[in-house]
Amino acid sequence: MTWYPHRSIRAVPDGLLGPLGLLLCAGLLEAAPRLGLVPAAYLPPLSETAAALADEAAGGAFWSALADTLRGWGYGLAVAAAAGVVLGLVIGGAAPLRRATASTIEFLRPIPSVALVPLAVLLYGTGQTSTLLLVVYASVWPVLLQVLAGVRDVDPVARDTAAGFRLSWWLRLRHLVWPTALPFLMTGLRLAASVALILAVTAQLVIGAPGLGREIARAQAANAVDRMYALVVVTGLLGVAVNAGARALERRVLFWHASVRKEAA
Repeated sequence: MTWYPHRSIRAVPDGLLGPLGLLLCAGLLEAAPRLGLVPAAYLPPLSETAAALADEAAGGAFWSALADTLRGWGYGLAVAAAAGVVLGLVIGGAAPLRRATASTIEFLRPIPSVALVPLAVLLYGTGQTSTLLLVVYASVWPVLLQVLAGVRDVDPVARDTAAGFRLSWWLRLRHLVWPTALPFLMTGLRLAASVALILAVTAQLVIGAPGLGREIARAQAANAVDRMYALVVVTGLLGVAVNAGARALERRVLFWHASVRKEAA
């Protein structure tokens, strides 16, 4: 139950509500500085930000920075995914190992990746390797924890049946553990993809490694506010694209899963 009349909202098709919301937000961003509601020096009109974005897209430096960000994100996510899957299957498959590592994981997991910036700079300087270290550390946890949860979710009856038939570890992994853990893994990958992008941009912003984050810091230092907002918009669009791609991959890989079939129905 809502406190406002919503018959007019119901009259709008669901497919148009998202675009209408974006148009409303764009109108507010254009009108607010022009009407003096916010200082234009700190929040330029959206049209000026769009013009700055067009200027950026016309230069090679922008595309080089974008490629650096995508490389840091992609390499870091790939390493984190591989490490999370292997560690999750190994640790989750042995109860003594799970108990031995539980406290260590719970200690390391909450440490913010940004707190490791001084260590990354000390070890690798301000290059892409520092960005890669921070991205891997931040994005490995969603994958690892989800794989551990998936291994624990294996049906005990099926596990005992496999043990009774003396199936090899490979057959148990392929036909029992992997199908159960795969939906958990895809959730972890979707979360890790967003975390990896956040840390890639943050590392470049704080450390000064090549990428969009460094370009945002340079634009802010030069008081090029419209350029700074244009680059921020690009990072937002990247986030939307990453999330959409992760969801599309999840639907494709888990086409057999009940949740995906229900969503498609």
